[in-house]
Amino acid sequence: RRIGGEAMTLGVFLTFLGVLLLCIAKGWFVGWALLAGLALFFALGLRRGCPAKTMCAIAIEKAKKSGIVITVMLLVGAITGLWRASGTITYCIHHGMRLITPPLFLLLAFLICAALSYVLGTSFGVASTAGVILMALARFGGVSELITGGTVLSGVFFGDRCSPASSSASLVAAVTETRLYDNVRKMFATGLPPLLLCFAFHGALSLKNPLQAVDGAMAAAMAEAFALSWLTLVPALLMLLLPLFRVPIRAAMLWSIAAAALVAATVQHLPLGAILRAALFGYRAEGPLEAVLSGGGVWNILSTCFILVLTGLYSGLLEGIHVLEPLQEHILHMGRRLGRFPAAILAGLGAAMVFCNQSIAIMLSEQLLRPSYSDKTELAIDIENAGVLLSALIPWSIAVTAPLRMLGVGPEALPYAALLWLTPLTYLFTKKYFFPAGGARPALSSAPQERQDQL
Repeated sequence: RRIGGEAMTLGVFLTFLGVLLLCIAKGWFVGWALLAGLALFFALGLRRGCPAKTMCAIAIEKAKKSGIVITVMLLVGAITGLWRASGTITYCIHHGMRLITPPLFLLLAFLICAALSYVLGTSFGVASTAGVILMALARFGGVSELITGGTVLSGVFFGDRCSPASSSASLVAAVTETRLYDNVRKMFATGLPPLLLCFAFHGALSLKNPLQAVDGAMAAAMAEAFALSWLTLVPALLMLLLPLFRVPIRAAMLWSIAAAALVAATVQHLPLGAILRAALFGYRAEGPLEAVLSGGGVWNILSTCFILVLTGLYSGLLEGIHVLEPLQEHILHMGRRLGRFPAAILAGLGAAMVFCNQSIAIMLSEQLLRPSYSDKTELAIDIENAGVLLSALIPWSIAVTAPLRMLGVGPEALPYAALLWLTPLTYLFTKKYFFPAGGARPALSSAPQERQDQL
């Protein structure tokens, strides 16, 4: 019975992976593959005797955790449209070209994004605001969009990993039952070597790709299309300053949205209909500014929200139908052969590749790795240095597709996102200095007898 049950589970996983790979190969929306997989695992649960009502209840309860992230994503969509309509981005481009030292542009872009992501605790929020401004500066200044996009990603995930305000850091602390600020201190310590390497990496790129002088015609077009008053900076200042006074990030976003709408109406003299269209469907610039200023809007973020809902349902459903226990044993054996952190890398990569989401990669990694760790803090840091960052290296994961869409570049920018791959790589060789017993092989354990009987 156990062998038959495992064969059925393997068949469902392989079928789901086949559908997912087909969608990726054909360039179809991966949400359809996730929806099909959800139906397959639900049918597997029914076949194993799990009540439909129970599975639905557990899945919905887990999916509720995605609500905060979805709310932030919708607010990000509105901000990216309204900052364009209000002239906030244009003002920063117009004056930023004169203030930034050209040979240091990429290095400053990395440092600015890293600092803001630590303050705000959100990679999406920084990518959609400061990242969009820096990308526009790069386009005007003749710097490679791919290199700039990768540099921005490298910076925004610094705070996503180790900021006390980060939702992913809070989720890791919650699922591992550890203290957030203890984890933050460890993350700073383990993150210092890759941070120094990133400084050198982006510094070298910066010297080789200096910012060029802005084209006079472009500057004239910006001045003609927008009233470049200092008031256009207010939406950006609210996003930067309010979190410093412990205003929650969603409230800060709402204030920024309100300010941007007001500036668009009073300074740029846009009608209410145009402001609403910019918030919902994105801003559309005209003439020479179209290529660099058009974009944003809630509508363009809805597909990402749909995937977030689906992956939230997966987390509860897989737990409810008890399909992870055999994988736990495989991960445990893998940890004995390769070490715990390599096993954490493979678990995080596998979860992110299959379910296309950073949050579920965190939750599934914890469930799969739990039997291998006696130190919960070590487990938390290993998840942070593996699944949290590596999720953003999967081209079809929303951890990276959403920021890349905001920045207007493709996955070809990922090799330049040095923090995402330097952190796991350096931690692989330096972990023994932070967790002296971290390389010890975990003891084998067997599943409880009642679980064996169920299987």
